[in-house]
Amino acid sequence: MQGILYEEPSVWLFLLITVIMGGWGAWMTGRAIAITWRAYWNLILYLFILGAAVRFIHFALFGGTLLSIHYYAVDTIVLLIIGSLGFQYTRARQMTTQYRWLYERSGPFSWREKASGTKG
Repeated sequence: MQGILYEEPSVWLFLLITVIMGGWGAWMTGRAIAITWRAYWNLILYLFILGAAVRFIHFALFGGTLLSIHYYAVDTIVLLIIGSLGFQYTRARQMTTQYRWLYERSGPFSWREKASGTKG
């Protein structure tokens, strides 16, 4: 996997910087976008910026390549996945708590309309 997903000598650096630290930032960004009722495309824009920040941390602390489209894409895709999960989780919670007479949870990331007999 080295060379495909990460360029550092250890997978643990990739997991620490991109998945844990960057992922936490992406989850919180997705949560913030959902809480403020902004559109999903805003999240994508912010996560592209966060992807550049994660790439800079790899460069500044561990000697990674700063201007690498390949590793920037890998980092950003990981952040987009985690950020999208944070957005959808928060949006599902919002819809089922603020509109509890209309919707019920159908999973951690989804909701559905309540059956007509259970409204109210």
